[in-house]
Amino acid sequence: MQITIIAGGSRGDVQPYVALGRGLKQAGHTVRILSSDDFHDLVTDYGLEFFTTGGSAKAVAQRMQKLLEQGKMLKMLAQMGRASQQQAVQAAEQGLLACQDSDLILGGLGGLFSGVALAEKLDIPFMPAYLVPFTPTSAFPGALTPLPQTPMTRWINKPSHRLAQQTMWQPFRAADNKARRQVLQLAPGSFWGPFAALKRQKQPVLYGYSPQVLPTPEDWDATLHVTGYWFLEPPDGWEAPMDLLHFLQSGPAPIYIGFGSMISSKPEEAADIALQALARTGQRGVLYTGWGRLKKEQLPESVFMTDSIPHSWLFPQMAAVVHHGGVGTTAAGLAAGVPSIVTPFFADQPFWGQRVYELGVGPKPIARRRLTADNLTTAIESVMSDGEMRKRAASLGERIRAENGIAQAVAIIEQSRSQESR
Repeated sequence: MQITIIAGGSRGDVQPYVALGRGLKQAGHTVRILSSDDFHDLVTDYGLEFFTTGGSAKAVAQRMQKLLEQGKMLKMLAQMGRASQQQAVQAAEQGLLACQDSDLILGGLGGLFSGVALAEKLDIPFMPAYLVPFTPTSAFPGALTPLPQTPMTRWINKPSHRLAQQTMWQPFRAADNKARRQVLQLAPGSFWGPFAALKRQKQPVLYGYSPQVLPTPEDWDATLHVTGYWFLEPPDGWEAPMDLLHFLQSGPAPIYIGFGSMISSKPEEAADIALQALARTGQRGVLYTGWGRLKKEQLPESVFMTDSIPHSWLFPQMAAVVHHGGVGTTAAGLAAGVPSIVTPFFADQPFWGQRVYELGVGPKPIARRRLTADNLTTAIESVMSDGEMRKRAASLGERIRAENGIAQAVAIIEQSRSQESR
């Protein structure tokens, strides 16, 4: 098969789709990935075809900096929706090129609406492939609209998922219709989005997270598959920097602190919080710069600062990990079998932070805007002193590592296409 995967968002959003694409290629399929210019090298380093949507996800995040820090998701989505109208035509034109002659289109939240429109235009099946739960259920609230869970609020879980769907759709509806009209010559999409139509198609839906972390709800039907995480191993020939290796070998396991692609207007302040907490707890640390430009000109010998290092290699060598709760980083931390301290900014990050806490493998999440040296110190002390938490984290990591989410997803894709061709 020739398969096109549409992957939008930050690196943590895109990387699992590269992993899935690599698995599909190893199974004998041809894979193209349509994404922003930021991820050209990430895609091609694994031998996959890259097509650009135009623009830069990193640049978008920088423009949304203040809203990101404040966790104002609705305002941010509204601004992103308005900005996407300017790029809608180019993205649709590139999408037509990427999907030409494909047998299947895959896409998650960042590729859902464009994927549905392209599939309609080219008469190609579209298979949703999400990294976060997006199908309504009574078992838990929507990942994008997390709510407190009590016996009195459980009834609102299913409506919260429908609210999450509209929260994603309405800001981008105008851009979607512009692309459908000007490039694809299609009628406007439904006012309520493509969700009802997708459900009627009975196409399999893939969920690239672990059932050990979030079990499959009993009210989901057999078309919904929680496969396990889609982990991306370092590319062939990758070697860790020697100075980092020397640091890791020079003392006890350090604590990782990094906020991935989350932008900070005060990177020095973030570094100070991290350094104060490490000093107070007597822990060594690895600080990740990321898109947030976390930096500190003069670091103590007990702290190492690094840029992009594969989490699958780095995290198992940590005593604990402090991060923003993005789905990719959360997955890597849980698989490593070490406690996680989650400091969510927005979107699905509070949801995953709450799951880490409920699973007993990390303390209560600390909202990024409330993060201080004092509460980070308290959180680090708790994960380092709680032997039972560390045992639970190690056990969960072992169970996650025993899964093969990519192989299961590939098998479902192949089985589905085989049945359709009969």
